[in-house]
Amino acid sequence: MKRLRIEHQTGFSYPGDVSASYNEARMLPNSTDSQFVLNSSLDIEPQASVNQYVDYFGTRVASFDVLSPHSSLSITARSLVEVRPRPLEHADVTWHDLAQEASRSIETVEQMGQTARTLPHPEVAELARGIAAQHSRPGEAAHAIAVAVGDAVEYVHGVTEVHSTAGEAWTARKGVCQDIAHITLGALREVGIPARYVSGYLHPRPDAEVGVAVTGESHAWVEWFAGEWQGFDPTNNIEIGDRHVLVGRGRDYNDVPPLRGVYAGPFKSQLHVKVTITREA
Repeated sequence: MKRLRIEHQTGFSYPGDVSASYNEARMLPNSTDSQFVLNSSLDIEPQASVNQYVDYFGTRVASFDVLSPHSSLSITARSLVEVRPRPLEHADVTWHDLAQEASRSIETVEQMGQTARTLPHPEVAELARGIAAQHSRPGEAAHAIAVAVGDAVEYVHGVTEVHSTAGEAWTARKGVCQDIAHITLGALREVGIPARYVSGYLHPRPDAEVGVAVTGESHAWVEWFAGEWQGFDPTNNIEIGDRHVLVGRGRDYNDVPPLRGVYAGPFKSQLHVKVTITREA
């Protein structure tokens, strides 16, 4: 088990004053069966009243409006979380069992349909079907599919954009964690395995020293259902461990962006992001 302190600073700057902005932040983790939030807070500048709630998928949301003129918006999320590893455990479930069980719950049914972001490239669909045919248990097939996608796509910044699709990233064979998660989701759903997008943070150093602050990033991985929900990080081809801090879940990135908003003004906004992660125990 590790104790991680996370500081996530983000926001927008404008070349002039905007008259108002309306925003949602999904930057604070929840306690789950594998992580415990010791404390968390959200600071907003300019000051604004905040309405906090949990959305349909179980993600903490801070909704706030800034109704006075402002040339910048800054949000800083601070969290201290204890995290334990979540090793893969493949349930003894057949494809027939999965098809029956997945159809009984809204939670799984709505994670089986493709979105515009996850629709798989024909090559990915063929790859997923070929791997699935080699496994009698869907959990083992899901793991093999995720590893195959992670092996095939190189992690590279700047090739894709925040709105890129799984098909576009696969064609380039390059992308960031968001793209690799989308490709994996499309492949899993193609063979009837419910799968969901997970957003959060990953401490970049497996051997992190206590008390040393390092530069991190928001991260994305996947969870699939094969008798029970299991997580995997296809970008790094590793199981979900005590360096992963979960923030939100959804059908794809569109359900869990760290910050989303609109503003009234003629200017083009500039986004800034800085994540710092410190292991404290």
